[in-house]
Amino acid sequence: MRSQALSPELTTNNLISLLEDRGTGDYIGESISQLEHCLQCAHFGVQSGSDDETVIAALLHDIGQFLPVDAAEDVQMASGASSVGRVGHETIGEEYLKSLGFGEHVSRLVGSHISHCCRRVILPWLIKRVKAEFEISGGAFVGDELEAFECDPLKVEMVKLRQWDDSAKIPDLEKETPRASSYGKMIQKHLEKQL
Repeated sequence: MRSQALSPELTTNNLISLLEDRGTGDYIGESISQLEHCLQCAHFGVQSGSDDETVIAALLHDIGQFLPVDAAEDVQMASGASSVGRVGHETIGEEYLKSLGFGEHVSRLVGSHISHCCRRVILPWLIKRVKAEFEISGGAFVGDELEAFECDPLKVEMVKLRQWDDSAKIPDLEKETPRASSYGKMIQKHLEKQL
């Protein structure tokens, strides 16, 4: 349920401003900014022919990293050189987007992009690319978790988002990657459908 009393247009504008204003910093040791990382993820979604909701989730998947934090103790950071940023940012992002009126498809994808459930499916690829991050997120899973993932209607989108997230670290792609504002109408349309 929507807890913010903002219009879809204002919510969209605020989100784009948040991305643009707070996304220019370092992306956890990568040679691109956090904003460029998110824009590349969304662009990969568009290039793959994914639906609008999956593209929106790709754009906003790290929104939990962008949100301001009032006190230092509210931020938990992964320790060591293999930091993946604010621990729990996927849950923070999911809850934040729900509070703004985003639908289940978008919010669940944001909330699952660090989840080890989708990593199990692409484990061989991930081991080569992000072994340390995989360990931080809980590693592979079996049993009930695996069964739940196999039955999840968003499992394909979860795996795609995870792959885009791990691949979207390409320097000097700014000229080819659409800017955040280019997704404004898509986001606003999604929010209007949720009313």
